[in-house]
Order: sequence, then C-alpha cells, then structure tokens
Amino acid sequence: MIYKVQVEFSKEFLEIKEDQINIGIKSKAIKGEANKEIIKKLAKHFGVSTTLVQIKSGHKSQKKIIEIPQ
Repeated sequence: MIYKVQVEFSKEFLEIKEDQINIGIKSKAIKGEANKEIIKKLAKHFGVSTTLVQIKSGHKSQKKIIEIPQ
C-alpha cells in the first residue's frame, strides 16, 4: 500500500487516516536519521520488517511517499 506521509519534528505521535500518515519524530534530519526513525516506527506499527518499508519519494522533505506491503 502507498501512503502519503507528513513528518513533524520534536514530537512523538502516529496518526493514520486512510492513505495519509502523520508522524512525529525526535530524530534530527541529519545523515538520514529522521528517515531511519520513520521506517522503524512504521514497520513496528504495521508488523513488518524494516526492509519492507520503502520511501518512494521525499527523502529530503517533510512530505514523503512511502510503500508498505500489506
């Protein structure tokens, strides 16, 4: 499934509505740390391996497109 993801920094939350995910992370956007935290949180929530969660676009943006197999 493809999701549109909106990232907010310095917050801790995860909201999912249909194909939209709003996620709050504590990591800084330095050397991919924020993306790693997003992948880890989403993999845990959906019960899949982190290797299955793929950022399709928006690697350096707060708006991302992420694919998670169901």
